[in-house]
Amino acid sequence: MEYGPLIKYFRTQMGLTQKDLAKGICSVSHLSKIENKSKDANIETISLLFEKLNIDKSEINEKEEQIKSQLMLLNEKMLFFQKNDVDLIFDKLVEIEDIIPFSTSLYTYELSKYRYFLFKGELKRAQQQENLLNKQKKNFSQQENYLFLHYNAICLILQGHYQKADTVLETLMTLNNNEFVSGELFYHRALVKSSLEHSDHAIYFGKKALQSFMNDHNFIRILHTLMLLGINYTYSRIYEEALECFQHLIRNAELLNEAHFLPHVFHNIGYLKTKMEKYHEALYFYEKSLSLQSEDTPYYLMTLYTIGESLYILQEIDKSQEVFERVLEQSKKLSSQKYILLSKYYLKSMSSYKESIEFLEMKVIPYLEESKEHPDTLNRFYRLLSTHYRQLARYEKAVKYIEKIS
Repeated sequence: MEYGPLIKYFRTQMGLTQKDLAKGICSVSHLSKIENKSKDANIETISLLFEKLNIDKSEINEKEEQIKSQLMLLNEKMLFFQKNDVDLIFDKLVEIEDIIPFSTSLYTYELSKYRYFLFKGELKRAQQQENLLNKQKKNFSQQENYLFLHYNAICLILQGHYQKADTVLETLMTLNNNEFVSGELFYHRALVKSSLEHSDHAIYFGKKALQSFMNDHNFIRILHTLMLLGINYTYSRIYEEALECFQHLIRNAELLNEAHFLPHVFHNIGYLKTKMEKYHEALYFYEKSLSLQSEDTPYYLMTLYTIGESLYILQEIDKSQEVFERVLEQSKKLSSQKYILLSKYYLKSMSSYKESIEFLEMKVIPYLEESKEHPDTLNRFYRLLSTHYRQLARYEKAVKYIEKIS
């Protein structure tokens, strides 16, 4: 503990002046120097000042150890995604927050608060904490600086600034001393690469993260990484590896009682089967995913839309129309412009091919291009338009859309 500032804290809490406290122990100027850390006091003087303030020195030292152990525990629980325990430990730390500035764990605590706000998805509070820490970073140790940069990258990820996050994470990985590189760093690098549609890199870093989490027996993070790998194996057309990841996910999610993973797993298996052009199997998994979801959520809307698409491809037009009408209704409730446009396109295509092509070209494509939709979705529509114009012998327009395919 920093005894000088601690003495000042308790003195002001008790409403004593420096003269009141110093009387019979030391001079006022000597006390002032102790409080402002410009002079070391001997043990006898400290003990007398503590006695007058009714401070138990052993209790203060116990609090120092308590702060250290609680911070270590908090970060461990966040690392292993034990959400209920995280909140309990954080609340205990808040209860003794007044005394933490006088401990040796001040920066560790402030960094842990930053990570906690990110963990809870409280972006506004996280950004306020980042601003506070920016003013203190010149005093950070090497490890504290590493953690600060890593948390900044997580903050950027949560804001959707993936390229900036990737730059920060790359900086961390290329530091001369990389002893702090962890599974978390590999995982966030894989997540960023996936979001930037660099599937090969996402798989590379995801496999490193998976090995690290397996070594640490971090089961929840193993589930997160398997999901990430499965998605990127699918995009890379490595279908057997993707399916293996998703099968592991199903088994482990059930064993760990983490059923909330299952709707996402079944949806992603459905997408995998769609990529393999096994549309009946895809439909089975999409419907299984939908049955486990709550309505009026964006994810429910996305799965419902993919069911409509699968039915359309299978030429089950009546069922497909019924689903797309539900998609349109639901997307209006959720103000989802993307699915409003897409459902309108499919509904038009069932009644008027010409109108649907015009709508696709004038409304859907510009919106998807501006919102930087995943290439798979756009490529399908580019091919459709290219084929349409080739059949009309309008080769210039056909080539225009062929050239857009990535």
